[in-house]
Amino acid sequence: MTTECARSVPALTEILSSLRKTTRLVAFVTDMFGIDSFDAASRAGVARRCLFMPVNLHTLSLFLYLPALAASSIPGGFKDLAPAEPVRLPGCVPIPGPEIIPQLQDRSGPGFWGIVHLAERCRVGVDAILVNTFDAVEPEVAKLLRQPEPGRPPVYPIGPLVMLTTSDNNSNNGTARNRICLEWLNRQSPSGQRFLWVVRSPSDDSTPSEYYFDAESRKDPFRYLPEGFLDRTKDTGLVVQSWAPQTEVLAHSATGGFLTPCGWNSALESLVHGVPMLAWPLFAEQGQNAMMLAEEGVQAALRLPGMKDKETIAAMVRELMEGEGKGATVRKKVAQLQKAAKESLRDGGASMTALDELVLEWAAGTNE
Repeated sequence: MTTECARSVPALTEILSSLRKTTRLVAFVTDMFGIDSFDAASRAGVARRCLFMPVNLHTLSLFLYLPALAASSIPGGFKDLAPAEPVRLPGCVPIPGPEIIPQLQDRSGPGFWGIVHLAERCRVGVDAILVNTFDAVEPEVAKLLRQPEPGRPPVYPIGPLVMLTTSDNNSNNGTARNRICLEWLNRQSPSGQRFLWVVRSPSDDSTPSEYYFDAESRKDPFRYLPEGFLDRTKDTGLVVQSWAPQTEVLAHSATGGFLTPCGWNSALESLVHGVPMLAWPLFAEQGQNAMMLAEEGVQAALRLPGMKDKETIAAMVRELMEGEGKGATVRKKVAQLQKAAKESLRDGGASMTALDELVLEWAAGTNE
């Protein structure tokens, strides 16, 4: 347990104990980074402690099996796994060692055992695990994790937890930045392959990319771009500072593809709005997500190769948006997954049924 969490547990225990005196408190839900707060719920006598995972079932599976992997098969860390020896977890796409979470690459690094600790707690004192995913996007592992297993909490896929944005191409609402993006999209012709690119300075002074930004470019990210870039691309794309209305952009009829680092929330937003993806993972579990999404069984994304020169990126964009080979396969599969996502959240759908089961269990219980 971290020092910060240990310091907070007594106060949280007191709050939960006080709530139980006036409220029918039947469950305590937290995400994986707050999992040590289950100690407070236990001390306060909350009957059920539920873990919410804002990731997919592939990442959850890694956490469930990580303690065993750390104890036996990865003496130095995942970086030591040979290319021919990917991590194979039940029902999951094989993941090469270098694609695993960066903190797990080297067991002598500061983050390795912290992640293992979180993984160990996923099985201890947890009554249920809620996951922001849906069966159709990872069916094999969903089928396996839905089955009871001794020593593992029941798993409930309850996603996609994404607010569906209507594609009415309405640019009259929202901030000025939002209006700029949507008005620009409104003017695009079909298959024009224009780009909308967000440029943002890093907010953390410790990040490696911070060294590429001087004081002025941190105030104005455009100063980081090559000289003349904005002029050269003004007829083929739009570059905006800091943030863009991502769900509105994905829902817009002019959007034909999404170049994404494959954060899971962004991937779900893309699937819900039926937008095929071009995968460019950067950190965290994004490499695993990219492997899963671009794998033959899912085929919701094309994966950029290791060397990402401009010609390769341009060719991959063309393939994704209008190609007749892999691009066509991805577009077809994303359309299928979009329908499956909606189906899972309707009354009687798999995700709604899973959530109903869990809530009914809570309702039938007590706060003892």
